[in-house]
Amino acid sequence: MPIIGKLFKKSSEFSFKRNVKKGRKYTNQLRALYKLLAKAQETNFGNKHNFQTILYSKKLVKEYQKNVPITHYEEFLTNWLHKSMEGEKNHTWPGRINFYALSSGTTGSPSKRIPVTKQMIRSFQKTSVSQISTLYKLDLSDDFYNAKLLVVGGSSNLKKIGKRFEGDLSGILKKHTSFIFNPLTKPNNNITKITDWNKKLEKIIEKAPSWDIGIVAGVPSWCLMLIEKIVERYNLNSIHDIWPNFEVYMHGGVFMQPYTSRLDKVIDKKVFLLDTYLASEGYFAYQTSPEKEGMQLLLENGIFYEFIPFTSDYFTEDGSVKDKFKAYSIAEVIVGVEYAMVISTNAGLWRYLIGDLVKFIDTEKYEIKITGRIQQYLSLAGEHLSLENINSAITVVCSKMSIDIPEFTIYADLSALHHSWFIGSNNDVNNEVLIAEIDEALCAVNDDYKTCRNHNLNSPTITVFSPSLFYEFLDSIGKSGSQNKFPRVMNDEQAILWKDFLVTTKPNILK
Repeated sequence: MPIIGKLFKKSSEFSFKRNVKKGRKYTNQLRALYKLLAKAQETNFGNKHNFQTILYSKKLVKEYQKNVPITHYEEFLTNWLHKSMEGEKNHTWPGRINFYALSSGTTGSPSKRIPVTKQMIRSFQKTSVSQISTLYKLDLSDDFYNAKLLVVGGSSNLKKIGKRFEGDLSGILKKHTSFIFNPLTKPNNNITKITDWNKKLEKIIEKAPSWDIGIVAGVPSWCLMLIEKIVERYNLNSIHDIWPNFEVYMHGGVFMQPYTSRLDKVIDKKVFLLDTYLASEGYFAYQTSPEKEGMQLLLENGIFYEFIPFTSDYFTEDGSVKDKFKAYSIAEVIVGVEYAMVISTNAGLWRYLIGDLVKFIDTEKYEIKITGRIQQYLSLAGEHLSLENINSAITVVCSKMSIDIPEFTIYADLSALHHSWFIGSNNDVNNEVLIAEIDEALCAVNDDYKTCRNHNLNSPTITVFSPSLFYEFLDSIGKSGSQNKFPRVMNDEQAILWKDFLVTTKPNILK
């Protein structure tokens, strides 16, 4: 094994053993909160919310929750973030925040601008090293440790607006990548700067045979599209014909299960799948082993977590937090309850409702899984249908009917009082049979849905077409590639945009 590979493997082993010894305790979170408050105590936000007083309190978390309200993006932007974006120093975080990540945004909605500080960047770098170290536990070949990491991300070409730079988070992180790690990652800067996804895709395909890739990281839809096109371009039996050391795929952003059959068609060796919970707001968790159902929450990563039970006691039907709610620390959560996650971060986000829903798989090791989004939730007639329910039903139906459904979306049609499904599949399916099976599977996993279907919720409708149409739509609105994702559940605005596209592209598809 060449010297670089030996060093990589040895450092992975050392880092892994060091992280194991650290343990995972609630005190890590108390320390994280204390450090955040101490760092920001003299900012405008800190002064407004009595950070100095909170720091001396014996009940740190309780006093913090008492003084700082829960907030969502639009509210935080209006009340605080806009001044930081205009260049004001020491507003929500010490100094001036120079970088803002454009979140992928939900289809049809403008991108959010999420602050990225140097402390946050260091946290990302630290976590990336920590995640790579977990590979030590896997049965990987010696040659794997000499291969490169392919990151299928956004453009590193940042746009300067006033005193700030904004762009894809992956681009911001790429700009701050250590010269030591640059040679270990692909593609190079000339390719990562390309903003047009299709042009970037073509350049990566051209270079693919000359690279030795061991790890691929990125959103499944775009990563699979890239691998499939490489296999097609070079008439390969599998991607392992040119990347024999490709053994790890680190995915995130969407539920992986619908894409596994596509991956199986383009590989002929075992590839370990590891889930990652990474967003523009922070690096929250990652899967330490393919055998584990959940991802390990990162307790010492410059983030303090809180969790609000996602129930009618605390949330309205449209997903807004009610005035009276209880936010729990990791010391108070229980297994199996669906929570809305709230974060306070070293980028100056304070008690920020990120919009994700999670469940704890293990409250001793603090392992979680993502179950959906607050806004990607259907309750047209009281059915309380979660994204977890929907993904579960699709998985069951695909297995039962021996079909693949890599892409789909659904929205609640209020006027017709039913759910409208749009399915992306290359299989020849009977639409009526498919929607009946989906309907039956949803009834099996959700009693509220079953009750509503028996009384006041009309039969769902379905439209089936090639998955490529989903990608064409994203391309049409400038959201191809990177971390962009098609919403599994659409709101009214997104549904109008989507249906207008279908009418223009496929005039007869909705008839």
